[in-house]
Amino acid sequence: MINIVLFGKPGAGKGTQAEFLKEKYNLTHLSTGDIFRFNLKNDTELGKKARVFMDNGELVPCEVTTAMLIDEVKKHPDTAGFLFDGYPRTINQAEALDKFLPTIGSEVTATIALEADDEILVARLLERGKTSGRADDQDEDKIRVRYQEYNEKTAPLIGYYKEQNKFHAVNGIGTIEEITERLTSVIDNL
Repeated sequence: MINIVLFGKPGAGKGTQAEFLKEKYNLTHLSTGDIFRFNLKNDTELGKKARVFMDNGELVPCEVTTAMLIDEVKKHPDTAGFLFDGYPRTINQAEALDKFLPTIGSEVTATIALEADDEILVARLLERGKTSGRADDQDEDKIRVRYQEYNEKTAPLIGYYKEQNKFHAVNGIGTIEEITERLTSVIDNL
């Protein structure tokens, strides 16, 4: 089983690249955003818990997010592996994933970060915001707040996975095809 954690700042191209990687390697793509939307829309127990925090303008605790992800993983017992997109976002979540995966006889194979300059990513998101309808992609100040949160909470994962020799950085600037080629080169050499 191959399990890839794909991360990078908003606008780095994770969602776009995940579509190619899941097909090429027959992976189950687990997007935290999609999992949240499913739980909220279907009013699951975890969705109800998350909604209480969201309605109060608070971040959903890691325990709830992790429980949603674990529920989703358990729905795919016969998968060739997982492509984690948007999880883990913190050291606590990474530790929870490292604790859970061995219970299904697996582990994180590699973490791949799509790296790009903030100014390029801001321009990408503002452009995407013109058609996506996402309010958080249309306001430069909100985009920069998301980057600040990434730097504070997610960037420490680099050191966490480097210590395990599972971290790989990939240049996230170029054509979609060029970036896909860089990613597959890393995965093919794991």
